[in-house]
Amino acid sequence: MIPEKLNYADILCLLKSDGSRAQQLFDSADSVRSRTKGNTVNVRAIIEFSNRCRRNCAYCGLNCGNTSLPRYAMEPEEIIETAVEGYGAGYKTVVLQSGEDPYYTVDMLCHIVKSIKEKTEMAITLSCGEMSEEDFALIRKSGCDRYLLKHETSDADLYSRLHPGYSLTDRIECLRTLKRLGFETGGGFMIGLPGQSLDTIVNDLLLIASIPCDMAGIGPFIPHPETELRSASPGDVFLTRKAVAIARLLLPDANLPATTSLAVRDKEERNKIFSGGANVIMKKITPPRYRELYEIYPANHGRIKSVAEEREEINRLLTSLGREYD
Repeated sequence: MIPEKLNYADILCLLKSDGSRAQQLFDSADSVRSRTKGNTVNVRAIIEFSNRCRRNCAYCGLNCGNTSLPRYAMEPEEIIETAVEGYGAGYKTVVLQSGEDPYYTVDMLCHIVKSIKEKTEMAITLSCGEMSEEDFALIRKSGCDRYLLKHETSDADLYSRLHPGYSLTDRIECLRTLKRLGFETGGGFMIGLPGQSLDTIVNDLLLIASIPCDMAGIGPFIPHPETELRSASPGDVFLTRKAVAIARLLLPDANLPATTSLAVRDKEERNKIFSGGANVIMKKITPPRYRELYEIYPANHGRIKSVAEEREEINRLLTSLGREYD
């Protein structure tokens, strides 16, 4: 078994591993996951409530420079109603995700969180970008349990190129602020960004361990045709699996999802990640009329079923993989 105490050189070696050594990594991560999380996969509902964003990130289809994308913003009551529907279908956690949309004031976000708490027993994760410490504190006070804010890359120069006008230092400070305010703090990064090296990924992993993050979303980069990285190659799914497994060793108690981007790249690889450290899966319950418009990366949504039908589908998948669900 691979030890949980890993240094820089250990992590770099594991990222390069193949064959039996990589399998040893996956088995070790699975053993830690079994010890700390049991055999249950937590199923989270996601509501993508706005595809409007003030940022112009080089990899994201929601970037403000994408003029071909019809924009939408759900009204607070519709967000609340959708969350209640998800609760009725068996979801115990809802992730409210959007671009950085100035339409939603902190008062509106607090109202949404309080209303969902009044109508359900759901845990609430918010993911709508950087805010001031004062605003984060108000959202926490309103009852929000978790906040997801991926750093995407630990390379400061690469971060600045990918996020024009913004800095990695500010991003990391936001993560530390969230942790200090008592949020279950979610971070994460992409595998395969143009300009990324294995050393970058080592630093990504050490960064989420240093916060320390309570959740970490690690998925492959997928190029979007309406971004400047449209011609880049997608991230490697095997390397993604290894990064998730290492994250489990570094953060034994963290919630580690099988990301939606991994499922887009390769559903079989997504399923394998549950035996390599992952214990969470996300399912979109965004109303059908908006779902295809929330396109950070291209995805085939297929036939959109009811919230209850899609939840049953996830339950059957996890049962077939020998896992329980919550």
